Amino acid sequence: MSRPSDPHALDLLINEVQGSAKYKDISPDVVRAVAIQEIGKRRTLKEAVKATKNKLHQVSMAYFNLRADSRDNYVVWLQRLREVRQAGDVEAGKQLNKQIMGHHASTRERLPLLDQFYSTLLADLPPINSVLDLACGLNALALPWFPAMGQITYYGCDIYRPMIDFLNTALEIMGIEGCAEVRDILQSPPMQEVDLALILKTIPCLEQIDRQAGTRLLRTINARYMIVSFPAQSLGGRNKGMLTNYEAHFHQLIEGENWDIRKFEFATELAFVVKKR
Repeated sequence: MSRPSDPHALDLLINEVQGSAKYKDISPDVVRAVAIQEIGKRRTLKEAVKATKNKLHQVSMAYFNLRADSRDNYVVWLQRLREVRQAGDVEAGKQLNKQIMGHHASTRERLPLLDQFYSTLLADLPPINSVLDLACGLNALALPWFPAMGQITYYGCDIYRPMIDFLNTALEIMGIEGCAEVRDILQSPPMQEVDLALILKTIPCLEQIDRQAGTRLLRTINARYMIVSFPAQSLGGRNKGMLTNYEAHFHQLIEGENWDIRKFEFATELAFVVKKR
């Protein structure tokens, strides 16, 4: 395999990564950004391919609990969502949403506190009519726990195409206005104006690719309010010092901004409600 100094090495690297079944559906912009970083740090193209795949796994695929036939899973879930919606059973719909959210690590961690998470964080905010969900995962399925869900227009973005396709159909089935899109928010953050931006356990992942991502994103997003959260433990279950470190890091990210900040601690998540001025 060619060395990284080969003028065609980057294209070879990207093709190698995107040719893998595991990574072929990740945003090409994200693959390219990670590949450019890794190819400059590795001695051989083989090492660069391995490092690129590892980084993509850390920032995205590590959060999934889907079998290799994940597209079939999405088809089954959509059929079940339609059946529950047609039956008009609200409680059964919420239980199904919880079951589906359990297939993504980020939303799975939030399931035990879902009944209090959004009701607590949104309690003192004015009516929310539009939501932007960055690196959304399967979080659109948590919208039934939002106050006044029927009045919300939802915009979600993530880097995994099959999941985004699933969410767009799921939003339609649930009768929620809005859409989800594949987007590299590091290179092209959404610019629409919204009432609330959700940046849930997202910044640590982005900063694995770009150390300045958190600072830049928080200042760029055009939202009246933001909910910014950090995990209370790693995917492996380690939690020593994480809350203290993440709280200090968050205040570093917003240093110099005259924003109203309120902190909330949950069993699995540290959250900040931010009112931009």
